[in-house]
Amino acid sequence: MTDAATETQASGPVHDFIAKALSDNAVVLFMKGVPEQPRCGFSAVVVQILDHLGVDFVGVDVLQSEELRNGIKAFSDWPTIPQLYVKGEFVGGADIIREMYSTGELKPFLEEQGVIQ
Repeated sequence: MTDAATETQASGPVHDFIAKALSDNAVVLFMKGVPEQPRCGFSAVVVQILDHLGVDFVGVDVLQSEELRNGIKAFSDWPTIPQLYVKGEFVGGADIIREMYSTGELKPFLEEQGVIQ
């Protein structure tokens, strides 16, 4: 991809859509599929963890467009999906979320952010 294409992507409608999703919702999961029907195992794992912890979150299906799928990777500078954002900040992908959950770090983090009780 050329620098011009990257710059266009970084300031175009996809970037604006991502930024609006993050500003409108406390917890956003960019994923393959939707929370009720994940379309990859990694997305399913993160959905299960968030559901188990009682997190109210919005799932955004990156499979709806290639621009969105590539745009979220450029937005976060993270190469994989799913991607979890809390209060507009990138937290991590499936491996990071799974590790934070298994070590007991995720629940206190989400409590500190005020997204779970």
